[in-house]
Amino acid sequence: MEIQLKVLFVLPMFIIFASFLLGGSAFALDRRRTIDPVVSTDWLEKNLGSPNLVIVDIRNPAAYGSGHIPDSINEAFATGFDPSAGPISNWIIGTQWRETENRLWVEVPDMSDLNLTIQNLGIEHDSRVVIVSDPDPGDPAPHYGLSNATRVAFTFIYSGISNVAILDGGYAKWDAEGKPTTQGDSPHVSPGTYSGDANEGMIVSGEYVQSHLSEIIIDARDADVYYGERIEPYTPGKGHIPSARSLPGPWIWDCHANEDGTCAYYTYKDTAILKEMASGAISGPGGDQDQEIIVYCGVGGYGSAWWFVLTQVLGYKDVKLYDGAIQEWGPGYLDYPMVAYQWE
Repeated sequence: MEIQLKVLFVLPMFIIFASFLLGGSAFALDRRRTIDPVVSTDWLEKNLGSPNLVIVDIRNPAAYGSGHIPDSINEAFATGFDPSAGPISNWIIGTQWRETENRLWVEVPDMSDLNLTIQNLGIEHDSRVVIVSDPDPGDPAPHYGLSNATRVAFTFIYSGISNVAILDGGYAKWDAEGKPTTQGDSPHVSPGTYSGDANEGMIVSGEYVQSHLSEIIIDARDADVYYGERIEPYTPGKGHIPSARSLPGPWIWDCHANEDGTCAYYTYKDTAILKEMASGAISGPGGDQDQEIIVYCGVGGYGSAWWFVLTQVLGYKDVKLYDGAIQEWGPGYLDYPMVAYQWE
């Protein structure tokens, strides 16, 4: 993927040149980064064994055990679901909603728990983290597995780890290209000492969204769900938050097909296309990348995908995730109004 950069002064040119030397491709936009937000399989193969590089494979343990990238550590996105407690995961939790029996299913864990997870992965402040994921055949849609990676990246960044990347094409592309693999259990890792503080400004509440409906609000769910033609099981309400604009998460990736037409793996669309998609939904060509944008989805997956692309790939500076999502907005929770059969 390529970004065409035009610079007019020596200092910006130096900064950009330095980012190429450190990150290795045109994805890097954050000056604090020494790794790009999306890395290729070729880049990762060349950098295997590099100091401070930590590869975190978030696929389920069975998939990981049958084949994984050498030295990668398995910390599955989720290994099960407890109806009374929520997902079994160190990345997300089911949160009891305001002393009721209701639960929000995809929320960020407490910072103390996240620090422990990061420590157990051997990650430190100067680590460069690459997340490996793939679609899970058991999921309702293949893009769930892809957005799991962006959700984990979001969680790392929320926890203070800025050098986090996603492997483009995931393990499926790595394996299809015949790159080195191994089998078996996750390797033993010596715990680290990481301690970070939560970046609370990345997340907003339903009340915040309700009082900011005049801001740019992006609905990352499938277009038919946004419109109201289909209702997802965890959202009894039909349609979308008033004034929200549709920008579906699955549109971020391209399918690379096998001969039989099935998808062999998924990669991110070209940056120029992602930029056009974002600007078209947000404010048109040349839109202000400093304006506040609120992104949401059904429970927190697809919303994290557009949050990641907007902030880490395209350079938008004030993007917030409504983590309660439409699940909290609708009936049984906040019960705020929803709009159906309209394109905002």
